[in-house]
Amino acid sequence: MIMHNDPIAPVIFGVTLILIAALIGRYSARYFNQPTVLGELLMGVVVGNLLYLFGYDLIVILREGIACTKIVQIVMSGTPVSETITSVMDPQTAALFLEIARGPHGQEYLSIAQAVDIFSRYGVIFLLFHVGLNTCVEELKHVGMNAIRVALVGVLLPFSLGFMVTWWLTPEASHAMHMFLGATLGATSIGITARVLQDLNATDSKESHVILGAAVMDDVLGLVMLSIVSGIVVTGSMEINSIIHTILLAALFISSTLLLGPHIIRLLIRLLSKLDVMEAKLFISFVFVMLLAWFANLAGLATIIGAFAAGLLLHEKHFSAWGGDHRRQKYSIQELFAPLESILAPIFFVLMGIQVKLETFLDWNVVFLASGLLIAAIVGKVAAGLVAGKQLNRLSIGVGMMPRGEVGLVFAAIGKTLGVIDSAMFSAVVLMVIITTLATPPLLKITMKRGMHEESDPRGKKIKLCE
Repeated sequence: MIMHNDPIAPVIFGVTLILIAALIGRYSARYFNQPTVLGELLMGVVVGNLLYLFGYDLIVILREGIACTKIVQIVMSGTPVSETITSVMDPQTAALFLEIARGPHGQEYLSIAQAVDIFSRYGVIFLLFHVGLNTCVEELKHVGMNAIRVALVGVLLPFSLGFMVTWWLTPEASHAMHMFLGATLGATSIGITARVLQDLNATDSKESHVILGAAVMDDVLGLVMLSIVSGIVVTGSMEINSIIHTILLAALFISSTLLLGPHIIRLLIRLLSKLDVMEAKLFISFVFVMLLAWFANLAGLATIIGAFAAGLLLHEKHFSAWGGDHRRQKYSIQELFAPLESILAPIFFVLMGIQVKLETFLDWNVVFLASGLLIAAIVGKVAAGLVAGKQLNRLSIGVGMMPRGEVGLVFAAIGKTLGVIDSAMFSAVVLMVIITTLATPPLLKITMKRGMHEESDPRGKKIKLCE
């Protein structure tokens, strides 16, 4: 009897298992009224460490994350497998990894790891595209000086504190690592805070306007900072000329994207005018996102910066050529891409959880690092709220800026991909993300109930995310 084994079948099975884990994590989070990203991340931590304890070979492979992709790339260039693995990993991990890779299912496990890594990268791209779609550039003009001050302090102070704490606790590490961890602390997860404000029926308060406006600007400033730090890591130079070059390159990409992006969209619409409106929205948006992600990579920036820029530029009004008010059209861009994000983004969060090695916390240096990052993360954002106007509930604004959520994880993952953050540091960052994300909802509810201003902002504009 001839067996026809599809070589892709193990990959399908492996990815499906991770999706099932994500689904269980998401359901558990909803059951306990917690952010879904937290459930997916914690499920990855539990599954990854539990199965590793029982010696499940696939988990051993997945825990190494980007190392698997590097190994496959190097091996394809002709380098022997054993030499490749020992050059990428520490000796103990390399020995175990090599034993599994040479086993009967080694090739399957490497294929699954590479596929999961690719899917997770797509998930991050669609996640940042979604953030960009929900970021209205015009609304940023109406948030006032309070939000601007909170945003600036909320990025620069945590960055500075994170840099100093990591420099103090890990003096032997490179300044690039210190900068990357500092940049991670500057992030803010707008989705978690927005949900709590909605639950409290506080979305029309002044505090809510300042928090949401500042959080949106935090995303923009954080991504610019990420591009600068990434550029420094890639070039390997911290000379002032190199830093200025990176800043100019990031500014050139952003300005050229904002200038040429609308023209590219109109060109794509003319080329695909024979499609119906739903097909046009889906294909044009997808091509545009991938083009900008690719161009961002060519410019030496993270692909997510291109995806975020694509979300900023794409609007429903671009598709008015198909007739009718865009609000009456059957599906919006966000609704069409929601299934892709809902499937692929959870793969990223579960994979990030799997890569958290709990055994690293047996090292007191890692515990001290995680504690230092957590203190810097909380102090930096709470202090940012204090620069808001005296007539506002400044403590609630600071607490509202505290969760790092998915944005902090994306930053940390990029640092690990670039090789500037090792497994122990990555685990410390994930612990910081988990605690700030868990602590924000109850603390925000307490501080907001102490006094809310139900008036609109000083310019009479309601701060909202783009439709």
